[in-house]
Amino acid sequence: MVIPLGQQAVLALLTEVSASPKPGLVDRFNRGAHKDMDFFTFMSSAAALSGYFERCAKAGSSFHGEDLRILFANLRPLGQEAEQAMFTATGGVNTHKGLIFSLGIICAAAAYCYTTRAAASRLDEQIICETIAQMTKGLCASELASLKKSTGLTVGERLYKEWGMMGIRGEVEAGFPTVREYALPVYRELRSSQRYHVNDICVQTLLQLMVVNEDTNVVGRHDREMLTYVQEYARQVLEAGGILSERGVAMIHRMNDDFVQKNVSPGGSADLLAVTIMLEYLCLPDPF
Repeated sequence: MVIPLGQQAVLALLTEVSASPKPGLVDRFNRGAHKDMDFFTFMSSAAALSGYFERCAKAGSSFHGEDLRILFANLRPLGQEAEQAMFTATGGVNTHKGLIFSLGIICAAAAYCYTTRAAASRLDEQIICETIAQMTKGLCASELASLKKSTGLTVGERLYKEWGMMGIRGEVEAGFPTVREYALPVYRELRSSQRYHVNDICVQTLLQLMVVNEDTNVVGRHDREMLTYVQEYARQVLEAGGILSERGVAMIHRMNDDFVQKNVSPGGSADLLAVTIMLEYLCLPDPF
């Protein structure tokens, strides 16, 4: 049986960028606080990555070792190739580097879980995320805590040295706790009500993520004070009803204008929204 994990991953990318309005982020309405990319840049990037996600799934389904950290290591060259494909498609713009990392791991973990369990077994986020935690065990210690260099740091490395922020590495190594504890419950509650369009479900879930996520994209562009500002702003919008109320919608549009002016992009939360969407797809009955 062919598992269309690559298709699910690309759909998660497309759903995330299509959800609108998203304050400070690229969506169908505008490019947010970004001058080098727009909605169509994301379309090109997503199309270029479809084969990569399938290769990650194949790596997971064909892995039979006991140490899942080896499976994670096997994904690294695939991820490097995918980054080059992304840059080629976008003219050198980084649209999906974080999601190449996150969704690639999810594809491999889900395929591994599905292959090593009875064909009729239904996956859930707990099983998938426990596998991801095993795959990436020790990641933060090896790539951040033991960091020796002081120049040529990536944004993630700099934020760890300055603030102790582990970013997406920490989220992945812990099995996406922010997604499991905060985003998926909101997404599923709204979806189960059958009252709301998928666009509004995604935007409302994004706002919840913005409240709780230690977004390194925000801190990388600014500082921790701006992160607090973003979190509090998102909390106020949610208290007003978010995208599910007229007042909340008006606040979201003002929030976008404010973020564009201040050059704020909560891209880390947007990436976790895509992860949320992907995990929900995988955990639906008969997802394959």
